[in-house]
Amino acid sequence: MKTDVRKRPQRVKIKKNDMVRVIAGKDRGKTGKVLKVFPGNGTAIVENINFVKKATRPNPNRNIKGGIIQKEAEIQISNLMLICPECNKFTRAGLEKLEDGRRVRLCKKCGAMIDK
Repeated sequence: MKTDVRKRPQRVKIKKNDMVRVIAGKDRGKTGKVLKVFPGNGTAIVENINFVKKATRPNPNRNIKGGIIQKEAEIQISNLMLICPECNKFTRAGLEKLEDGRRVRLCKKCGAMIDK
């Protein structure tokens, strides 16, 4: 019998509203904005990436029509690469601690700060 063991949340270097590029999977090569990050699962939801079809039942109380809808599904963070806002290249992010104690992400290619 398999037991449900809770994993500690991963430290992820991708945050909400980042621009990312998909490097693996059916949507490889597409870019989009991160809508939500789930560090416990190691996944994220990216705008217009990894669409799935879902059947919904009608609910007149909430004004929902029944039928098949398309929505974005979660995608593994390991399949995403951050796009630097300065140099517009997809890159890895490094972490650096500033004098005031804040931790900021840096672009590994151009050295610019990703967090403003």
